[in-house]
Amino acid sequence: MPESPRHPRAALRWTAPLMAGALALTSCSAADDAGRDGAGTASETGPAGTLTVLAAASLTDVFTELAEEFEADNPGVEVELSFAGSSALATQINSGAPADVFASANTDTMALVVDGAGLDTAWAADHGEDGGVFATNTLRIAVPADNPAGVEDLADLSDDSVATALSAPEVPCGAATAAVTDTADVEIAAVTLEQDVRAVLTKVELGEVDAGLVYATDVAAAGDAVEGIDFPESGSAVNEYPVGVLAGAPEPELAAAWVDLVLSDTGADALTAAGFGTP
Repeated sequence: MPESPRHPRAALRWTAPLMAGALALTSCSAADDAGRDGAGTASETGPAGTLTVLAAASLTDVFTELAEEFEADNPGVEVELSFAGSSALATQINSGAPADVFASANTDTMALVVDGAGLDTAWAADHGEDGGVFATNTLRIAVPADNPAGVEDLADLSDDSVATALSAPEVPCGAATAAVTDTADVEIAAVTLEQDVRAVLTKVELGEVDAGLVYATDVAAAGDAVEGIDFPESGSAVNEYPVGVLAGAPEPELAAAWVDLVLSDTGADALTAAGFGTP
């Protein structure tokens, strides 16, 4: 499973009768347990279960926010989030790691899962066999707040005196980096290749490098710790983020409800506030 931290949360209730019949067995089991313990719980009147969501590292902040909202609306449900590079998550899913939902930072990585472990067939029949695109993102140059190397544009990162962190090429951010540097005809000799974009951002925040290529949303999440620099070539690599319910999901009904939230106006508002574009 991914090495990134999980986010345990309190059990909460449903506010709408979503898939009540399908979840009745879970509810009844929780109620029976409560009866044996001699104390009632919120799960007696709603579904209980743990929803496991694997998501691209760049979704850390917004998915954590949405998970809190999902749980607040649904007592008895715990959302367990795990963030990492999309390619690493895809490998884990295709190797049999149990999970309910996958949200990738690009369509190519989702395609690896679709062709491997696959998406839930019933969900895919209604939402698309390649998952549902819910957000877009573009690259920015991130530099420490004082910009010690005086970076102004993408070409500056080709200077050997500028220590630059990049994402590994198999990671969606790394693939986008390759696309923009090809467009700009710029060659960057990175001092480190990281396995997810948040690791690149951390290098910049700590001042361990002079610059890094990250998403616009990562710059927004870092606040005053970094400065974001726009560059025109970023438009040549706009990442589309798809999400889907996984085949064999332990909690398919909960998974479908979570994806509905991500694809809803509420989800779009949260994504926009975090700096994502929406399709």
